[in-house]
Amino acid sequence: MTLSKLSVFRTIQRRLSSRPQHRSMTSINGTLVQGGKAALNGDRSNLISFSSRLRGGRALAQDVWSIYNVANLPADCINLGQGYMNFPPPKWVTDAADEALSTVLPNHYSHPKGRIRLRNAIKNFYEKSFNRDLNVETEILVTSGANQGQYSVFTAFLEHGDEVIMFEPFFDQYLPSVTFNGGTPVYVPLHPQTDDVAPNHNNWKIDFDELRRAITPKAKMIIINTPHNPVGKVFTREELEKIAVLAEEFNLLVMSDEVYDCLVFDGKEHVRFATLPGMWDRTVTVLSAGKAFAATGWRVGWLIGPPSIIFPTLAACTRIVFCSNSPLQEAAAAGLEQAAERGFFENQLKEYQERRNILLSAFDKLGMKYSHPEGSYFVLLDISRVKFPEDYPFPESVQGRGRDFKACWFIALEIGVSSIPVSEFYCEQHCTIGENFARFAFCKDEETLRKAGERLQGLAKYLV
Repeated sequence: MTLSKLSVFRTIQRRLSSRPQHRSMTSINGTLVQGGKAALNGDRSNLISFSSRLRGGRALAQDVWSIYNVANLPADCINLGQGYMNFPPPKWVTDAADEALSTVLPNHYSHPKGRIRLRNAIKNFYEKSFNRDLNVETEILVTSGANQGQYSVFTAFLEHGDEVIMFEPFFDQYLPSVTFNGGTPVYVPLHPQTDDVAPNHNNWKIDFDELRRAITPKAKMIIINTPHNPVGKVFTREELEKIAVLAEEFNLLVMSDEVYDCLVFDGKEHVRFATLPGMWDRTVTVLSAGKAFAATGWRVGWLIGPPSIIFPTLAACTRIVFCSNSPLQEAAAAGLEQAAERGFFENQLKEYQERRNILLSAFDKLGMKYSHPEGSYFVLLDISRVKFPEDYPFPESVQGRGRDFKACWFIALEIGVSSIPVSEFYCEQHCTIGENFARFAFCKDEETLRKAGERLQGLAKYLV
């Protein structure tokens, strides 16, 4: 080091030592270190502290998606854990994407509200189910996936300390999206009643007295997810009407996550929360092209709601992403435009029912209990009877977690089928509720599900 460089470096050291030191946290083990002091000791790996909100939202914790990632499991393990398809979107939808890519305008910025073709397609497709005319300029907003749309709503409406009611088990992205925007999650668990021989969605109960007690003067929002991930519960009209009463009484903004609206089985009724009396004015409905057209990587979703919700959300969305993927918006528009004449959603529903039944028949053959899914493409298997050796060589990543983490790891390695432990979708205080369950996804082709069902029969020797 030259004399001049050494002089500069020592000047920086003096300035660092004379300033208050910001605390910095490693992303590996969560240990807090003094960034400035570490620099003086020659460690320059964590000079700048990052926001504490990353801890509150579990963003730094090793999550289930990384623990049960295909890279950590045997190469031939069948992945029924993560909720993405192993089959392509419809060819006529991907053809529309190809066509958009081959022209000029769809390769450039779209309006922050979304491409007008897609907004018109959304209007025409959803007006009937919402029982109202939809205004493409003020009541529809295209987003970069449903998750980014939800995030923009939180950004637009939450003040620091505002409380958000979340039913457990919850979609894991809700938590960081709330906390990153200053909100405080308030957890209300669905209570499983597992005494029945064949539990179903009706066995996951809302305690409405508990829900009422959870609503404080700080409550700003409530999130409803129907059909529900991971339970497969389709909330009944009666349940939603009771929630509506509370939303009106306590003036709550309602986020109705209905991304699985096209996957409701056995003739069950999907009730759009926004259609209940008085609920349109306080409800934003979240929907997804990825779930609708087996294109989860496209990251195209949309919000439907009154101008009072859509306008501030648009302001936030514009500053977060500006606009969403232009050519794939064109493809999603083509999907909605042609779905009815092709009978697409009716046929897709039949295909998913068959996929569901293949997996459920494998569980039936084993004599294992599960929550019969009436919506979405997930099923919860009761794994409380699965016995694994106490001295099994579990990795550090599942040590100290719920029993379901170990059971899912054991099943993945010994049986060759991966799943997701459900306690991940609970707060720490309630995680024991989920420890008896593993989530299996049936958004896979029939051959894969049959092969998985055959492998799962190997669980019989581990049942007690």
